Amino acid sequence: MSSRRRFLAGSAVTLGLGGLPATGAVGAGGAVGAGGAVGAVGLLGAVAGPAGAAVPEDTTRPPNLIVVLADDLGYGELGAYGQKLISTPRIDALAADGLRFTDAYSTAAVCAPSRCSLLTGLHTGHATVRANPSGAQGSLTAADTTFAQVLRARGYRTGVIGKWGFGPESAGQDSHPNARGFEEFHGYIDHGHAHQYYPEYLWHNGAKEPLPGNAGGAKGTYAPDLLRQRALDFLDRHAAEPFLLLLTPTVPHAPSDIPDTGAYASRTWTAANKGHAAQVSLFDALVGDVVDRLGALGLADDTVLLVTSDNGPHEEGGVNPDLFDANGPLRGYKRNLYEGGVRVPLVAWGPGRVLPGTSDRPTPLTDLLPTLAELGGAPAPSDVDGLSAAPLLAGGGSAAHHDHLYWFRDERGVTGRADAQDKKRATWLAEALRKDRWKAVRFAPVRDHTLPDDQWQVELYDLATDLGETSDLAARYPARVAELVALMRSSWQDEYPRAAFGATLTIPQLAVPGQPFAVTATLANGSARAWNQAAVALRAPAGWTVRATTATAAAQLAPGARISAAWQVTPPAGVPAATPWTLTAEGTALAPGGPVRYAADGVVTTPPPAPTRDGYLSDLPWISAVNGWGPVERDSSNGKNGAGDGTPIAFGGTTYPKGLGVHAYSDVSYHLGGAGKRFTALVGIDDFSARQSSTGATRATVYGDDRVLLTTPTLTAATGPVPVDVDVRGVRVLRLEVTDANARTSFDHTSWALAHVTVG
Repeated sequence: MSSRRRFLAGSAVTLGLGGLPATGAVGAGGAVGAGGAVGAVGLLGAVAGPAGAAVPEDTTRPPNLIVVLADDLGYGELGAYGQKLISTPRIDALAADGLRFTDAYSTAAVCAPSRCSLLTGLHTGHATVRANPSGAQGSLTAADTTFAQVLRARGYRTGVIGKWGFGPESAGQDSHPNARGFEEFHGYIDHGHAHQYYPEYLWHNGAKEPLPGNAGGAKGTYAPDLLRQRALDFLDRHAAEPFLLLLTPTVPHAPSDIPDTGAYASRTWTAANKGHAAQVSLFDALVGDVVDRLGALGLADDTVLLVTSDNGPHEEGGVNPDLFDANGPLRGYKRNLYEGGVRVPLVAWGPGRVLPGTSDRPTPLTDLLPTLAELGGAPAPSDVDGLSAAPLLAGGGSAAHHDHLYWFRDERGVTGRADAQDKKRATWLAEALRKDRWKAVRFAPVRDHTLPDDQWQVELYDLATDLGETSDLAARYPARVAELVALMRSSWQDEYPRAAFGATLTIPQLAVPGQPFAVTATLANGSARAWNQAAVALRAPAGWTVRATTATAAAQLAPGARISAAWQVTPPAGVPAATPWTLTAEGTALAPGGPVRYAADGVVTTPPPAPTRDGYLSDLPWISAVNGWGPVERDSSNGKNGAGDGTPIAFGGTTYPKGLGVHAYSDVSYHLGGAGKRFTALVGIDDFSARQSSTGATRATVYGDDRVLLTTPTLTAATGPVPVDVDVRGVRVLRLEVTDANARTSFDHTSWALAHVTVG
């Protein structure tokens, strides 16, 4: 077995990755076929070795890492945290043998922002997703580095099984688990889809897998059982190599749907409460199954397991959290920023790796990214809000403490108990902050974060003497209130620009057969320590010519530094038209914990034929389409009918044919090939979206070959559509981009009506 102390001491673990490249590599050995991605083994095996001395290999095994995240499991719903009615013997045993945190915190009171922060290490004043969806799904972006990306760079096999919870529900986009560092994904992409325990399909990586037993509303396949088996299969497949597994079953989220209420069937409770208790016990059994499989595989001593929840207990679907004392001694439930809404159980277990005991260190789940990174010997982004708790797990010293913890809430959903705790302010904007023993919570009577401080309603509690937050001390300690409010203000940023981290790739949209194009790739050290022997390489499809036009290596990358390289790439003259092709940039370096490899994929498309006659965009194939929510809506008859066969769009009561419906953020591209003369359209917030809400606001931009041809003023339902009429002579690629204009994406459905290209 490996030595925990040896690993945590910082030995140069190579994970068997071998040497590091010094120059860009070309050739078919790591080639990508049409639309195909390079596999990790093939890609790494084809990279040239370094110019300098080889890195010595250390066969010490880093720990396997497993995070099991419950959905709406309250602080008091485990026996180890005081639960009396629901049986959770397996997690209770882990808490007795491991480290139990008494002051662990989710980073939000509802799941989408909580999960975003957990993955990225950013609290809700900085994170990309800061609210649950009320329409469109919140989405991660290419700038969001997850702990899976961090650990994959060190050779970990990475998987997420269960609820992802970010949109859009489609493959091939930046918010998909596969694009955010997880090699294997089984489960739900969409937040709302995850509310179904008997879904008609689940996702496996980029494809939907039907569940025939659930077709037509049948209940043949219980999703948590299927996800359990997927998790155990993942452990079996990767037993011989370091792995990271994020297991996110949907229990005990409402509805209280379960095939068998088991030990609770004879209780005099309601069906919803019986089902809820059975779901909590099922979650406990699932954790037990994972532990048993680790033991059977001989991996228990090589694994660190973390068990936690995304927010406080729910009261949905008829569940009574008070029956179970689900929040323990705390005030509040899911959706509240009081302790009951955000303080969650957290148990760390790992024989020989986690020192048994109890910790009262305030530990937000933003700490997972830097903690897992340190355990895995991986560099982590230095601009995250989390702090590593790895020394605390190991028992070798105290972990760094946060100066304060921050929460933000923008929630439109209402439940009775949570609203009562908030004194009928459950749908108000709210913030909370803990600093040492002090906790402040404040509410804005209008949905405007810029509201002056004196118009917010502020409460102050002393958690050391009043854990249940029953006595508001704001009037007694105005100076303390002012201090904590100032920290709230400083914790929020409308936009939180990130330092570059890992590999990025910049490529054009089109690859014209036989014509060279330029590609650039960058490796950025966004960590706090220097990297040595840095290099960037490029992989192209078989038969494509790749020639480096700049240096591709650097002896050292200081923190914040980067190396950029450029290549000229030429596709063969005979490659098929209208076909996507994948290029991969690979950045490698020797970090303090050992070699790292970061990969970035990009897709270029050999263009479809240029239009030969005047026509509507709804009748043309696009080169690419990115949409914030769902598919781009366009004509399904592909021009077989005359006028009126496009998606009908209504502005101000007038319906227009030949529409293109999108949802910010969207970016749709068409190949004009220099044949176009004029592009005309109407663009705006359509009547359908206006009926849903008046809060939608977007801005549209028309690009010709990445040159801005037109940018609209802010589009709202009240302002009506804006006419578009631009000269597109000589333009090869026409791009239509729609962006959010008021940081409220839920109702940003936007339409291009009568989108027409004149050829001539």
